[in-house]
Amino acid sequence: MADAYTSNEMMTIAAARAMRNEDVCFVGIGMPSAASNLARLTHAPDITLIYESGTIATKPDVLPLSIGDSELCETALTTVSVPEMFRYWLQGGRITVGFLGGAQIDKFANLNTTVIGPYDKPKVRLPGGGGAPEIATSCGEIFIIMAQGKRSFVDKLDFITSLGHGEGGDHRARLGLKTKGPTKLVTDLCIFQPDPVTREMIVTSIHPGVTREKIQENTGWPVRFADKVAETPTPTAKELETLRALHARTAAAHGKAA
Repeated sequence: MADAYTSNEMMTIAAARAMRNEDVCFVGIGMPSAASNLARLTHAPDITLIYESGTIATKPDVLPLSIGDSELCETALTTVSVPEMFRYWLQGGRITVGFLGGAQIDKFANLNTTVIGPYDKPKVRLPGGGGAPEIATSCGEIFIIMAQGKRSFVDKLDFITSLGHGEGGDHRARLGLKTKGPTKLVTDLCIFQPDPVTREMIVTSIHPGVTREKIQENTGWPVRFADKVAETPTPTAKELETLRALHARTAAAHGKAA
């Protein structure tokens, strides 16, 4: 029986399990980085992790503070220029999974990391897209990890930074995109996957102890549930131990900055 765990640990571990050993993954900073490196340290030791700064097959011992963290370059197989990273590796179709987060998401998994409120006079100006818009359209598929709440899971985005399934249905295909888009959204409450036809994100697995009512209370649109909803397996002792050790090393290396 695994030790007690937090909702954030459940979210990170559930997201890590989605990664496959043979994946080539374009990793976002923050929770996507924690999940991807947890996968590398557990069930997917041969996964190839790529960061926006051009580091390929990096194996950080501690989580990076940014894409420019020297830990990424020092532990990478090689580092290429950013133009090569985007044009040859990403837009060339060589990356199987993009792992992203965001400030806001809608039911079709479109992401906002640009502004909260009107673009010209926003309430909050966010960090922006970086490479996420290109990652969202050029990687084979997209995994998203975000804590769930009505401020972030909204009926209508203030700004679409990174395309998910657009307006739903075959919108991506009509735009000329051949990649799958978001195939999994992992939160601290549950796991969403796209409906095969409408492409709306629907709940396919609920984390232990979480109710359908709590999921709806933390979502800004009427949530749809799959006909058969699974219960997410609880974290194993190995998963928790590995994740906590990774965070402990990161805290020791970066202090308050981590």
